[in-house]
Amino acid sequence: MARDEQQAPQRAWWIALIPLVVAYVADLWSKEAVLANMQEGDRIAVLEPILTWHFIRNPGAAFSIGTEYTWLFTIIQAVGLIIVLYLIVRKARTLPWLLTLGALGGGIAGNLTDRLFREPGFGTGHVIDFIAVPNFAIFNIADSFIVVSIIVVVLLVMMGKTMDGRPEDSNDAEHAKR
Repeated sequence: MARDEQQAPQRAWWIALIPLVVAYVADLWSKEAVLANMQEGDRIAVLEPILTWHFIRNPGAAFSIGTEYTWLFTIIQAVGLIIVLYLIVRKARTLPWLLTLGALGGGIAGNLTDRLFREPGFGTGHVIDFIAVPNFAIFNIADSFIVVSIIVVVLLVMMGKTMDGRPEDSNDAEHAKR
């Protein structure tokens, strides 16, 4: 039985690749479509007044915070992606956690790709943002996956859903033995 428990996690982590790849490809594709069809600063009404495409390059974080520290956001995103991948491969064993962490990883990877490979240079690239809604920041597909994933992580934690599928009490008892 112990052998089955060890093999299941090796098979299970592949499930996270589905949302990871979907999030990453959707983000990359949408940004390339924006670059091919819009000039920076352009606005295109999609569902007025609710949704507009507004192409900007964001050197900072959400709401363009910290625009002078692009390199720091690159490091934070790289560390965040490593942590998410570690959790996927070593900790997560349940479908909700694998799907959520996969989507989170795909979103982080999408914005990290911009930071690493877009202008003005390696590690200081500006993120392509284009989704604009009234009275809110301009964002992209990767940002959407990140935010929704974080909300789901909070809900999973609040509902007591552990990454390995064991009840919270059994994890506490195991830690108490150590």
